[in-house]
Amino acid sequence: MNEGAIGNVLEKWLSSGKLKREELFIVTKLPGTGNRPEEVEKCIKQSLEALKLDYVDLYLIHLPVGLIAKEESGQFDLDMTTDHIALWKAMESQVEAGRAKSIGLSNFNIKQIDRILKNSKIPPANIQVEMHVYFQQKELMEFCSKNGITVCAYGPLGSSGLIDFTKSMGCSTEGIYAPLSDPEVKAISEVHKKTPAQILLRFLIQLGSAVIPKSSNPERIKQNIDIFDFELSSEEMEKLKKLDKGKEGRMFQKGFFKNLEGHPEYPF
Repeated sequence: MNEGAIGNVLEKWLSSGKLKREELFIVTKLPGTGNRPEEVEKCIKQSLEALKLDYVDLYLIHLPVGLIAKEESGQFDLDMTTDHIALWKAMESQVEAGRAKSIGLSNFNIKQIDRILKNSKIPPANIQVEMHVYFQQKELMEFCSKNGITVCAYGPLGSSGLIDFTKSMGCSTEGIYAPLSDPEVKAISEVHKKTPAQILLRFLIQLGSAVIPKSSNPERIKQNIDIFDFELSSEEMEKLKKLDKGKEGRMFQKGFFKNLEGHPEYPF
């Protein structure tokens, strides 16, 4: 978790007067180990303390699967009692208490989102899911658009570190792709004199999704935000849409969610 480090930076900049709180949009998540109604308030308070904030702009349920931490080993057991409706009501209470401006989901499927929508006072504002040119989440995007839920794409460039992580989990790396090296993406990047990463991010933006690329390289971080001075043509968009592999394009399931398949709320 990086909340402590982020909190130190926020405190420095906000106390200097160079930034105002309302100029920032801060998102954090309820961990899988907090997927019980009685844990939600405790978890968000811990996050706010670490972030040195009074509220977050968006609070997400990280996983639809509940986990129980094994303190000695650092591993997790599945909590088979996960109740999304009761959990969501506890999330709504955080909005009512002023600790979160809005609430949302991450890694939930359409059926799970719909169940929450039908039993909510405050509907999910956002869902964060894996999404990239090889896994375009067309059905989910359409569902969310109809229901006023914004979508945020994690892994929008694929993930250069996913192969090593998947190997470390003892899982096969078959089906982990490299969108940045796709010939079609490269060809379009040359036309616009942009990097392949910028093309991939711009593609998702034009589809209507927010994007959260990850990088520790300062130059690449700058490049990742420099995607608003050009636009992909309808022909280029169609070429990129044809790269979609559907469910076969999902990469983060392999190893990343290992051992969760036995849970009744496993989403994939």
